[in-house]
Amino acid sequence: MQAVDTNVLIRLLTQDDVAQAARATSLFRRDDIWIAKTVLLETSWVLRSLYAFEQPRITAALRSVAGLPNVKLEDAASVARAFELTDAGVDFADAIHLVSMGPAASFATFDKKFAARAKKLASVTLL
Repeated sequence: MQAVDTNVLIRLLTQDDVAQAARATSLFRRDDIWIAKTVLLETSWVLRSLYAFEQPRITAALRSVAGLPNVKLEDAASVARAFELTDAGVDFADAIHLVSMGPAASFATFDKKFAARAKKLASVTLL
């Protein structure tokens, strides 16, 4: 099994560097792949910040990779729940934070928009 870095996922998803995209595609075709939640989180940020992807496109891209038969995700059940939260309007990064809050009873934030979107989905406290 081969773990991958964010830059490998970015090349695979954007195909913006021909040589690196070919190597990333080859890796995903031949090996079993492990992707950490932190890599998914950073990939989401890079796609939004540097490539101007909107959230639905980010979620679709991450789901497409996560759905490959040779890909294993860290805490796959939580990532699946995070995808559900993004479908309900929560940003993927915020969704990962929510599903990773462990035994905490609530998630505190100053982000009013996030709190409003997540309020019906999880216990979020607006500070």
